[in-house]
Amino acid sequence: MSSNSAESTKSQYRPHRWRFSRLGGFDQVRLETGMDLMALDQLDQKLWATLGCPTHGLEIDAKTLELIDVDGDGRIRVPDIIAAVQWAGTVLRDPDDLTKRASSLPLEAIDERTEEGRQLLASAKRVLLNLGKGEATVITPEDTGNIERNLNETKFNGDGIIPLASADDKATKALIEAIMECVGSEQDRCGDPGVSQEKVEEFFAQARAYSAWRQKAENDRDNILPFGDATAAAAAVFRAVKSKVDDYFTRCRLAQFDPQAAAPLNPREAQYEALLSTELSATTEEMAAFPLAHIAPGRALPLEEGVNPAWVARVAKLRAEIVRPMFGDTDCVEDEQWMSLSSKFAAHEDWLNEKEGAVVDVLGLGRVREILAGDGEAAVTALIEKDKALESEANAIVSLDKLIRYYRDLFTLLNNFVSFHDFYTPETKAIFQAGTLYLDGRSCELCVRVDDVEKHARLAALSRTYLAYCSCVRKNGAEQQINIAAAFTNGDGSNLRVGRNGIFYDRQGQDWHATIVKVIENPISVREAFWAPYRRVGRMVGTQVERFAAAREKQVEASAAKGISAVLEEAEPQFDVAKFAGIFAAIGLAIGAIGTAIVATVTGFLHLMWWQMPLAVIGLFFVISGPSMAAAYLSLRKRNLAPILDANGWAVNARAVINLPFGASLTSIAKLPEGSEHSLKDPFAVKRKRWKLLLALFVLLVAAGVLWQMGTLSVWWERISTGETAAAVEEPA
Repeated sequence: MSSNSAESTKSQYRPHRWRFSRLGGFDQVRLETGMDLMALDQLDQKLWATLGCPTHGLEIDAKTLELIDVDGDGRIRVPDIIAAVQWAGTVLRDPDDLTKRASSLPLEAIDERTEEGRQLLASAKRVLLNLGKGEATVITPEDTGNIERNLNETKFNGDGIIPLASADDKATKALIEAIMECVGSEQDRCGDPGVSQEKVEEFFAQARAYSAWRQKAENDRDNILPFGDATAAAAAVFRAVKSKVDDYFTRCRLAQFDPQAAAPLNPREAQYEALLSTELSATTEEMAAFPLAHIAPGRALPLEEGVNPAWVARVAKLRAEIVRPMFGDTDCVEDEQWMSLSSKFAAHEDWLNEKEGAVVDVLGLGRVREILAGDGEAAVTALIEKDKALESEANAIVSLDKLIRYYRDLFTLLNNFVSFHDFYTPETKAIFQAGTLYLDGRSCELCVRVDDVEKHARLAALSRTYLAYCSCVRKNGAEQQINIAAAFTNGDGSNLRVGRNGIFYDRQGQDWHATIVKVIENPISVREAFWAPYRRVGRMVGTQVERFAAAREKQVEASAAKGISAVLEEAEPQFDVAKFAGIFAAIGLAIGAIGTAIVATVTGFLHLMWWQMPLAVIGLFFVISGPSMAAAYLSLRKRNLAPILDANGWAVNARAVINLPFGASLTSIAKLPEGSEHSLKDPFAVKRKRWKLLLALFVLLVAAGVLWQMGTLSVWWERISTGETAAAVEEPA
């Protein structure tokens, strides 16, 4: 082996050198060159961002996904991705072209050094020539889509399936209809029902077998068809009474063998007595179980008189349709005659059990033999061969259309499947981002389509993300409706409630009326967590005030009702001085306790040095808001994209984090444009009352007077002026 050959073999098995970037909290492979794409089969699947995704609900051409999904199960997996990349890379001159995401395929990009490449290039030139674009150097999905559509609309489209429209004469159309009626149909490229060569062969094989089976009966008509064309109807009548007549003659033979057995073989008196309490009719089961007629040694079967009432109708049909044509107008059937009938119908039953070609029985023997005698089989086969002659051309157009779509969309899919590069890049959007939701002065970029809100919410709750599920409606002729899950990753959730409305813009720019139908509450920002304790206290106080006011209102109403009742009854209401004195004393104690607490707090605060006061205020805020902020920060660090996508059928293979800076970029808060003029004068602002200000000043003066009398203000002033510590100054008496 030469040195060049050895070096080539060595480079062929050399592992690919990958490049990774840290995005979203995990290492993501960087797909930058065609060599990166062609080596995807070497990349450990544990390093892929996802291992599977659905083919619906994504912002990428649905037909491209359909072509990649070879088995048609509605899911794209790693083998599907690798197969698509490998095929596209082998029919292009340079696999680097796949990274361009170009909407049109240059003809020079197709590798004509391979047989498949030459076929694709020839097909592309033929398509452009048919469209009147013979001088074009690029081809688009619209070009191949038009050709394929035109091909589907013609009589022959290369799929080997002939619909009714492919036949020109009525006889051939009638034959195709008969074939589809008997052995079923198949769909051609454009979805019309038709027949393939396999269906034609199956039909004619069944038809010939059916004709041969019927011919056997015609050749032995006396045994197999003793009643001619009416044998089938007669056989049905015979089968309806056969077992009962056999039972009758067997009993008679037994009575002839031993005359003493005749009495026990007939119904006993006790059996008749059991029917006394029963309403009898021809359908009474107990009566139908009796013998067909009276049992006697060697007795013939009566056909008119003495027949079990439950079997009269069936015996009458036996006489009219079988006995009379065979034995004349007789009122009984002998044992030997019945055995002869049984043998004839036994041959007929054996023939029925050998039946072949049952699927064409619905056409009737005459129509079947008419079809077999004609040249319909050759005519349909000729149409199928004519259609198959276009198979290579049609398949080439399909492969060309696939290549153009892969050239445009495959790299986009890879950057949302092998890695989440598009999601973590500000300039691009991921294929699972359905659009933008505008609501509550914010725009949310992370919106995904949802089929089942409740099912999605059960798993998506693990994402630690604040999610608002919206029902989006749009009227464009007929009403359209979709569901989305929008992630709020900036601002706060105080104003997000079920029933709030907004506008959703999909990726095509269409606007939808959006209404929140479900909310999964999680921390949105640390800023929100800072104010959360105060909002909870405010809500608690407001709730308590509302309850107190409602209770007082009920109490006043009850007191008023009681007073009115007392007046109406001319009774003097009693005033309990001790009771009201106790109430006022309790109120005084409460006010005193509150005042003492306030004075103690203010006194302690004023005992601090001037530079300690802001630190004390900051510390107070930290004590109140610190735990809430810490919990929110830890939760926000765990925000994960994976459950949101997994709930939609993805198989995310990494912990895709939505951290604080990235989350802030996904949800934008309304801001005034730079350079805007802003007037703070609001003519509808609430007018401030001067008495409130005066009341506040009065309260401050009273508090200052109390502190002055206690000597606290003088001590505080002395500390500020002398710079002494709190421990160096004695407290006044």
